[in-house]
Amino acid sequence: MKNSDKLKEIVREKYTQIANQDKALNQSSCCGAGGCSTEVYNIMTDDYSELNGYNQEADLGLGCGLPTQFAQIQAGDTVIDLGSGAGNDCFVARHETGESGKVIGIDFTEAMIKKARANAEKLGYNNVEFRQGDIDDMPVSDNIADVVVSNCVLNLVPDKQKVIREIYRVLKPGGHFSISDIVLVGDLPKALQEDAEMYAGCVAGAIQKEEYLGYITKMGFDNISIQKEKGIVIPDDILAKNLSQEEIQSFRQGETGIYSVTVFAQKPGEKKSKPKLILSEIQGESCTPGSGCC
Repeated sequence: MKNSDKLKEIVREKYTQIANQDKALNQSSCCGAGGCSTEVYNIMTDDYSELNGYNQEADLGLGCGLPTQFAQIQAGDTVIDLGSGAGNDCFVARHETGESGKVIGIDFTEAMIKKARANAEKLGYNNVEFRQGDIDDMPVSDNIADVVVSNCVLNLVPDKQKVIREIYRVLKPGGHFSISDIVLVGDLPKALQEDAEMYAGCVAGAIQKEEYLGYITKMGFDNISIQKEKGIVIPDDILAKNLSQEEIQSFRQGETGIYSVTVFAQKPGEKKSKPKLILSEIQGESCTPGSGCC
């Protein structure tokens, strides 16, 4: 496998391409990477269309779960979405936070940031912003988020421990995350592990499930739980780019499992209650001594 900087550049190039290609191609491949499968449609994605706040133009079909559905977002929360793409999870989160909350999407692909900002402007969302940057070095301050969400993105980052450390840093005490990602049980064939296209497609970059959960535990998070888990089957026509028919059969009959898991965890500490707005603040008036509002 190539070094971290090279892998990041591969992912950046691939997701620039994804930002400008048809959604159907993204859904029928592995997180948008690789050629279209003729065998299976919607290999990894779950259906967002029934969730409040869903925006079709912002849904590129790149996810492997529905983290915002499980994220327990409250009105007024500050939410950070890692790998925000065209903004779909941000807009679903914004429905939950309401106008009193704030949503920050982070993505390191310029084309995705432009697409997400255009979508937010069309929707008139002034409390949703998109920042370009790496999720293993987030362009946000410490202790700023009530909730962090992410959908099929951590597996694209070479240093996953660094991302988890960053999540811990940006969460407020008592804050939590709900993240969907791809994990493994058993070892992938070497050819898949070394294939850059499969790395960009969320598979080759995935790590062992126990290792993934171990990083979260080691970081000091509490109340760790798996909110949802589903098996992922990569179609033979995609595997055939790397494996012979005999190798595909051996892989199918082996003990390696590829799973989408949605994991919840909480940063230790007591979550502070949000200050209540007084009437004058809600109405946009200034509060001055003697006015009765102070």
